[in-house]
Amino acid sequence: MNFWTDPLKMAADWLTGLLTGWGMPEGVAVGLAAFLGIFVLIAILMVIDIFLVWLERKVVARFQDRIGPNRLGPFGLIQPFADIVKLLIKEDITPANADKVVYNLAPILSMMSVLILWAIVPLAPQILGIDLNVAALYIIATGAIGTLSIIMAGWSSNNKFALLGAFRQVAVMVSFEIPMVASLLIPTVLAGSMGMNKIIEAQNIWFVVLSPLGALIFMIAAIAELGRSPFDMGEAESELISGYNVEYSGMKFGMFYAGELLHAFTFGGFWGILFFGGYSFFGLEDVSPFLAIPILLTKAVIGYWIIMWVKYTMMRIRIDHMLAFNWKFLTPLSFVLLMVTALVHVLFKDTSPWLYGLSMLGSNLILGWVVIEFLRRFSRAEREKLEGHAKPAMEAAGH
Repeated sequence: MNFWTDPLKMAADWLTGLLTGWGMPEGVAVGLAAFLGIFVLIAILMVIDIFLVWLERKVVARFQDRIGPNRLGPFGLIQPFADIVKLLIKEDITPANADKVVYNLAPILSMMSVLILWAIVPLAPQILGIDLNVAALYIIATGAIGTLSIIMAGWSSNNKFALLGAFRQVAVMVSFEIPMVASLLIPTVLAGSMGMNKIIEAQNIWFVVLSPLGALIFMIAAIAELGRSPFDMGEAESELISGYNVEYSGMKFGMFYAGELLHAFTFGGFWGILFFGGYSFFGLEDVSPFLAIPILLTKAVIGYWIIMWVKYTMMRIRIDHMLAFNWKFLTPLSFVLLMVTALVHVLFKDTSPWLYGLSMLGSNLILGWVVIEFLRRFSRAEREKLEGHAKPAMEAAGH
């Protein structure tokens, strides 16, 4: 073992030995080394979050044929730091009749719900917080903290618009958690484990090839969980101003905003882990974690870019249409896909890899074709129904 192959272990052993050499009890030294590791990871994530602010603005500028930030620093790289300074010096306002404890705790929980997800993210085969054997369930459980923070923010603000925005956003998040759970179970079935490392190691063939519909459903559900367009019901400006965080200013608002950006990046990372092999890429991850970490982060950035692409090119869906889309279409589809995946997996898992892969892909393509045919017939029936209702009115108007 050396620093090139296992840097985390080497650094932890060195720090623990240094602290015990100074007379510190071994248990305390191990705990302090772990705490410092967590602190370093959070610091790195905060730096990434700052970079994401710049990246999103630059990408949106390209989508909308604008220049984007270009004044402060080369390519506008210093602009996010100027924004942080602005948020820090802005007046911190708390509504007079707000529940101050809950009001101030909500943005902290919102950020925390994102940071604790990184405890199970395997950055490399040897670098991860904890190799949890129920990591897929952990993802869903931490989402409950984010949901709680939104309800807390809307209720404690003592603002009816904030409360309505919180209710609407939570309705979307709770609804789309169902297809997300089903899509999370697909890699679990294919890998035979809920652990993130086991799922990555099982991907001799990327799971996106075996279950492209599962990857698509996970991405749709993730965007809805994030509250990003076209599912941003909490921020329907024409109806609810800024939704659940309308009464927040300064760094409290900044924590909600930073949490949203980092959450999108985190879900991009999980998309890469669950369906695109995580840190693995042609065996480079076995050479050194210094090669594995950039591979995972690159896949996370690609997933984040797709989330941005959807957000800035699609219009907001009406909330009744959105919930109908989830409960009447996406949720049944996710459960049918899960059952088909489990059945094909059981029937073909002991065959050759080529037959297994073609069977899994073929079942997804057939199911996708059935879904497209169903949607085509449904849309035709709806169009004919609308034209039938409109025809008497057009005849009465002389057309």
